[in-house]
Amino acid sequence: MPAGHVSTTDEVAGGALWLPPGEAHSSTADTIRMLPELFRVTRRSFVRAMRGLSLMEASHPHEDPWYLWFVGVAPEWRGAGLGSALMRPILDRADAEGMPAYLEATSPLNRRLYERHGFEVTGEIQLPKGPPMWPMWREPAGG
Repeated sequence: MPAGHVSTTDEVAGGALWLPPGEAHSSTADTIRMLPELFRVTRRSFVRAMRGLSLMEASHPHEDPWYLWFVGVAPEWRGAGLGSALMRPILDRADAEGMPAYLEATSPLNRRLYERHGFEVTGEIQLPKGPPMWPMWREPAGG
């Protein structure tokens, strides 16, 4: 993801990948380039994975917010505030630019973390198999 902004910790105990405004929607060419790798990773679940990605894409806002594509912390580091620290630089930048932010929460625990940072649930995505995901939106602080 050449347009993304990646944050990590010194120990590489976690990382966050943000896509800047205007970069969250995949072009048809990008999707086609991604297909071989997606098939390699998903194999027998490829069709289900494509349905899930389509559902996620359909829930994306029409606006161009900062998009938190991924944030994760190694299990032994969870609860130490690293997820918040990894998100903070881009949330601060979004606030300074007057830009909203968007993400999909994948668990109730993550959802609560994002709510503490000003994100609000805007719906629910029910994937073909598995737990729901929650699209979440955050207006810039002071906006």
